[in-house]
Amino acid sequence: MSRELWLLRHGKSDRELDVIDFDRPLKKRGKKAARRVGVWMKQQAYIPDVVISSPAKRAYDTATLAYSAIGGDERDIRQDKRLYFQGIGLLKMVLAECAGECKRVLLVGHNPDFEALLINLVGAGNVPDEDKLLPTAALARLSMPDDWSKLDAGCAALLSITYAKSLPDEG
Repeated sequence: MSRELWLLRHGKSDRELDVIDFDRPLKKRGKKAARRVGVWMKQQAYIPDVVISSPAKRAYDTATLAYSAIGGDERDIRQDKRLYFQGIGLLKMVLAECAGECKRVLLVGHNPDFEALLINLVGAGNVPDEDKLLPTAALARLSMPDDWSKLDAGCAALLSITYAKSLPDEG
């Protein structure tokens, strides 16, 4: 089996609350979208070997809701502050630290870093011409090289981008 990287942008957050950016929670529709993506991933048999999330509340809650819907235990989700607006260099460092046996890695985090990483890994000419490539609760699947530590520009192939809003309600 080839390696895959899954980039899940956090669900819609509540910008109206008077809290710092890091502590912004998900809106009701953001929670619903995160669960919907997780249910869909389970239906597709997309089960990650490792889940790494930004520790920001909206991202970690998205990871928890999606991974629980897949059937995973939230205690297995790793939090890594390098996924919170630290740039693609540190995102690649997080991936480089993934064990060799990890075939499917799910990162849960934020734009603009996730879009920049996606474009870097697959090449600008290989992504859809969208105004917002990864809106909230979008999941990008990339086919990756055999070594997580060798992530040169253009090394990956975009398999799909799935939008929570295009998925059926969870029931």
